Amino acid sequence: MLAGLVKFLFWFFFISYLIKIIGRLLAPILIKRFANKMQDRFQQQFNQQQQHSQAPPQKEGKVTLEKTKPSTQTKSNNVGEYVDFEEVKE
Repeated sequence: MLAGLVKFLFWFFFISYLIKIIGRLLAPILIKRFANKMQDRFQQQFNQQQQHSQAPPQKEGKVTLEKTKPSTQTKSNNVGEYVDFEEVKE
């Protein structure tokens, strides 16, 4: 019984120590890889925005209207009656 406990504790600490060492070796590599992926995504988004903003210039004074989707919220006109507020000094 005691030998089994000692054997379990030995393997538990040995494996946890190995995981700690491997984690210290792999963590910087994984973080660098993640950072590079995010940098590439941001670069792609920036390039897309630059392409969209380089639309052909319009003549000065020309107005264009872009239609948007109607909002799904309905505005309620029945919000109550307006009451003028006056501060009273006592």
